[in-house]
Formats: sequence, structure tokens, C-alpha cells
Amino acid sequence: MRKTASNSTALLTCFAALGAVTLPGAGISAASAATISRSADVKASASTVWSLIGPFCAIKDWLPPVGQCIEDGKGPPTRILVTKDGKAAFVETQTARSEAEHSYSYTFLASPLPVSNYTSTIKVTAKGDGSSTITWSGSYTPEHGKEKAASEALGGVYEAGLAEIQARLGK
Repeated sequence: MRKTASNSTALLTCFAALGAVTLPGAGISAASAATISRSADVKASASTVWSLIGPFCAIKDWLPPVGQCIEDGKGPPTRILVTKDGKAAFVETQTARSEAEHSYSYTFLASPLPVSNYTSTIKVTAKGDGSSTITWSGSYTPEHGKEKAASEALGGVYEAGLAEIQARLGK
């Protein structure tokens, strides 16, 4: 995982600076599709890691900018993530889940980030030595002219989340 100077405050500032909620398909002029992927190794079994990150609203426990997660209890579930400062909210719905493969996928229904068509998967893969690799990957269409801001914001979020999981479970 690439190390950055990002912290919760910087991420929240980035979220706030990126502006209003973007709804997928809202007719916003967009750039080409982009992808992102970050991975981190931890000294814990896949089942141990999954018990920490697998529940859909557990993200509030390991993603530093998230202060609150509200899940609707439906199937598939939708969650609302509210930042710790209360200035930004994300609405996400789970699109796939595999307990056997320790993975789930989700999509943004609403987000303050300058992206549309965002989909993401979080997956935990066991390594042979009792450790695991967490891979968080996604695809999205950045708003035209905001490609760098979108990439940096999502990269910062992914890296902050993976760093927190590593801090809790060991590198």
C-alpha cells in the first residue's frame, strides 16, 4: 500500500471541497472511465479480517472519516455514511456479497465526490501463512476537469481505510 500524509482531517477537508452530491446518470459531462485498486497485507486469517470488515456497516469502525453508518435493514442493504464532522454523506447499496469468498461489492447512489457510475469491491484473500491480503478496488467515471480530484479523494479514502485495518490487525 502506498503511504500518504492523508489523515481524517485532510480527507474530510477534501470531501467538503469537492462540493455537492453527484447522482449517477444525472447528465453530468464526464471524462473516461477510471479504475482504482489498493491492497494491504495483514497478519490475521481471512475469517478474522472478514469479521472486522465484512458487516456492511462495520465500515464506520475502520474507515477514519466515517462517523456514522445507518443501514436500512433491507436486502440488498443500503447504508448512509456520514462523515465525523457531519458535512458529507454517502448513500451506498450493496450489489453483491460472498461470505465464502470474504467479499462484497457496492455502488454509490449519492456522493459528494465528483464521480458517477462508481462501483467497488472489498475482498479478503487468505495467504498460506495465516495472513491475508485485503484488496479494495473500484471503477468510476470522474467529472470532466475533476479527474485528479476524484482519483486523489478515492485513493486517500482507500489508503486510510486499509491503514486503519492494518493498525488494528498488524502488518
